[in-house]
Amino acid sequence: MAKKEILFQNSTYALAYEMLHLGQPQTILFLHGWGSNKEIMKQAFAKTFPSYQHLYLDLPGFGQSSINDVIDTMTYAHIVQSFLDELHIKPCMIVGHSYGGKVATILNPETLVLLSSAGIIAPKSLKVRTKIALFKMLKPFAPRSLYRLFATKDVDGMSQTMYEILKIVVNEDFSEKFLARKAKTFIFWGQEDRATPLLSGQKIHALIQGSHFYPLDGDHFFFLKQNREIEKTLLEFGF
Repeated sequence: MAKKEILFQNSTYALAYEMLHLGQPQTILFLHGWGSNKEIMKQAFAKTFPSYQHLYLDLPGFGQSSINDVIDTMTYAHIVQSFLDELHIKPCMIVGHSYGGKVATILNPETLVLLSSAGIIAPKSLKVRTKIALFKMLKPFAPRSLYRLFATKDVDGMSQTMYEILKIVVNEDFSEKFLARKAKTFIFWGQEDRATPLLSGQKIHALIQGSHFYPLDGDHFFFLKQNREIEKTLLEFGF
């Protein structure tokens, strides 16, 4: 593992990353989802795409990468782009899982691969709506320590900064950004995904003109078992 310090908007981010298959002429960047880190992407894809250089990155605030300020997804993408510029790397393909799919979409690579991507705001269930209403009612009277009782499990063990970031990014609607995407896009999805339902994948596919959509067996982390199927599908397109 290596680290690279990136200065962005007067803040320094120490970004942890790892590269595999060094020396190959083209690079694939792998971006993990919320609450995860580069290791899960490496676990899934380290033994795939041997003819490409792999770049695995811990997004700011995850894994071994630092975070200083409350930022949104656009800022995450700007930081990652600054990181790539510092390394003089222009990935030919970016593979993004869940939240990493949103960052990858903004980066707008030649080839975009979305794995159960976030970005479509699904209607909230009655249970969730009730929970939000109760929280808003109690908020003026409850100590800050009780906020976590109402928070998603995605923030378990995370700092207050990351919790504040999640509150921002979870409400970002990427429909317009998906609609603006014109280059090659491949969308893979877990058919039993409950975190980002299959309907979200179908909506992204409808928004991105000319995209390819592949529902596969599995849940939100389907790609851990479907890595070879993903590799096979992309290689069939000449990658």
